[in-house]
Amino acid sequence: HNLHFNQYQTPHNRLLTVMRLTVLPYGGREAGAMTGAGAEDDIPLGERKTVTDFCYLLDKSKQLFNGLRDLPQYGHKQWQSYFGRTFDVYTKLWKFQQQHRQVLDNRYGLKRWQIGEVASKIGQLYYHYYLRTSETSYLNEAFSFYSAIRQRSYYYQVNKEDRPELVVKKLRYYARYIVVCLLLNKMDLVKVLVKELSEEIEDYTQRFNTEDQLEWNLVLQEVAAFVEADPVVVLNDENTVVFTSNRLQEGGVPQLEQGMVVGQLTLADALIIGNCNNQVKFSELTIDMFRILQALEREPVNLATTTSKPGTLEPSEKPAKRENPHKYLLYKPTFSQLYTFLSASFKELPANSVLLVYLSATGVFPTGRLDYEGPYDFGGVLTNTNRDVVNGETVQKRNQAQKEMHCLHPGDLFPFTRKPLFVIVDSSNSTAYKNFTNLFGQPLVCLLSPTVYPKSMQDQSQRGSLFTLFLYCPLLAFLSVCGLSSLRQGLWEKAEEFLHKVYRDIGQMITRSQAIDQAFLQFYGDEFLRLLLIRFVFCSATLRLHKLFRESRSFPESYPQLPKQDTVESSVLQKHVLELAAMLDVRSLFWDGTLDVNY
Repeated sequence: HNLHFNQYQTPHNRLLTVMRLTVLPYGGREAGAMTGAGAEDDIPLGERKTVTDFCYLLDKSKQLFNGLRDLPQYGHKQWQSYFGRTFDVYTKLWKFQQQHRQVLDNRYGLKRWQIGEVASKIGQLYYHYYLRTSETSYLNEAFSFYSAIRQRSYYYQVNKEDRPELVVKKLRYYARYIVVCLLLNKMDLVKVLVKELSEEIEDYTQRFNTEDQLEWNLVLQEVAAFVEADPVVVLNDENTVVFTSNRLQEGGVPQLEQGMVVGQLTLADALIIGNCNNQVKFSELTIDMFRILQALEREPVNLATTTSKPGTLEPSEKPAKRENPHKYLLYKPTFSQLYTFLSASFKELPANSVLLVYLSATGVFPTGRLDYEGPYDFGGVLTNTNRDVVNGETVQKRNQAQKEMHCLHPGDLFPFTRKPLFVIVDSSNSTAYKNFTNLFGQPLVCLLSPTVYPKSMQDQSQRGSLFTLFLYCPLLAFLSVCGLSSLRQGLWEKAEEFLHKVYRDIGQMITRSQAIDQAFLQFYGDEFLRLLLIRFVFCSATLRLHKLFRESRSFPESYPQLPKQDTVESSVLQKHVLELAAMLDVRSLFWDGTLDVNY
């Protein structure tokens, strides 16, 4: 259901070709006032037509671009032809201003920042293309456009103009560029861009007495906190920080082995929901959302390098096995928004496919105890209230028998269990989702975070949840739980290599267990879900052996339950955890594997 390269490919590729193969002239006269202003009759007809045609294309492109906001955010079909038309017009506009630069310079007064605006819009188009298709390679395209704007100083002259709205365009460009760099893990560049943005904001607020100074300073604070959110840094021999990608890489998942009987299901859609109070966020992405979305994507490839002929950008066939599950990123959604997106995903889910729901949210606990405990009696996770009270409704004081309205209860997910459903809940009330009932006999698994962390770990929650960190990058989480804040690159690589063997062993434990629920095996055939299941088992085994984690509430749980002896308490896995701890010189933080850790 994702957009394939050959569909609506022509405009996009023409655009790519034109942008990539052209270095815009930097020198020459800066665009100034229209030279023919007082003598319009002297302007040759052809040149007048050039300006008219350019204005038409510019207006058309703006109109189409603004129309993107009105497209439905959910559903995979409605937006594709509209995006195609928008790419087409931007291609024509870009070519036109190249071919007629001199005339537009002299007769229209085309300025460099206006060229920069067109390039910035193209960058935004690619970024939204990525959001709609989940194809990470489009992030590279967005990056190349944003990068060109900075390298060619398109916005340089903006600061000399006495127009605050132009400076805001430049600041917004920086914020968008930073988001793309964060998603591509270009953290060194992010730091440079943040410094530049900080200087731009300072200049902007000094020159214009604006009301949005606090908002821009908040943007700076948010991105700074985001960059610092990882609890551990990896250092090379020069003591420089090394940034590693945690997207799915070739060979990064244990392969299915001879004799493994697993399902043929494919993860097709994912809803990633973030509604944690006080968690680091940037641009409507909490750090938990940011991490889990990368765990559901393949490493990007550069579309320009997959071409058949040098110098052209007609792509060859789409690389094999490049499909990422389609994602919806929902930051602090209301219940009605969440349910709308859930329903849309459910409706469009192809045959033999899985819907994943990831909930990182504040827990909502039940108010009273009833004799009968059903799927609405355990609480759940918080949904946003702000936008729900539209018609002047006042929230009435509930009596004990009423349920919390702004909450996703386990029972709310029951209708969607008519199709294969994979749920991850990272919340202080994740255990509410243990009380599931598989009504329709379809594959159903819930992975549930610990609900209580040791006191020493609790102050870390603002920088993201430990449970999600394990699902995103187990080694980072392991080091964090052991109190390590840095590691040499050589040791990191050695530990990563060791973990690959551990993952393979965990995979064999899952597939060979006689007691395991079939639902786990149904999902094991999909590479993304396989890795999540393996990381979940590793997380559970690690926390069960760690001396600080003593309460049963501090261990992850699942529905259906995993057979502990075959998986999270397997002596083979316990030995592996202790070997890793010894390798990292933190063996003393863990119990000996022979201890009884049943609760």
